[in-house]
Amino acid sequence: MEKTIGRIMRWGVTLAIIIMVIGLLAFLLHGGLGYPNNYYVHSFKELFSGLAEQKPYSIMMLGIFILILTPVLRVVASIYSFYREHDWLYVVITALVLLILIASFILGIYFRR
Repeated sequence: MEKTIGRIMRWGVTLAIIIMVIGLLAFLLHGGLGYPNNYYVHSFKELFSGLAEQKPYSIMMLGIFILILTPVLRVVASIYSFYREHDWLYVVITALVLLILIASFILGIYFRR
């Protein structure tokens, strides 16, 4: 299972880097981020709208989002691994870590100002 978790981390980081480089190339080709100065995407709706319009800033934000989700996916894979090994203490501890991560994301969205 450690090899699988390692692959998840490598693929997540590699995918994030590829998307970030695509966003950087789009930025260099278009000469801008696709948004006015000092503008930040505030929701997934805006992010996906910007991706549909191929805005470099949105492409790079997608790469960052994938980079952030990679360790979260590792926690989920660890829960599954501990469950298969019937290591209930670590299932509970890792599930608590996942709940803390999810709560921090929700609080970050709610208190984004």
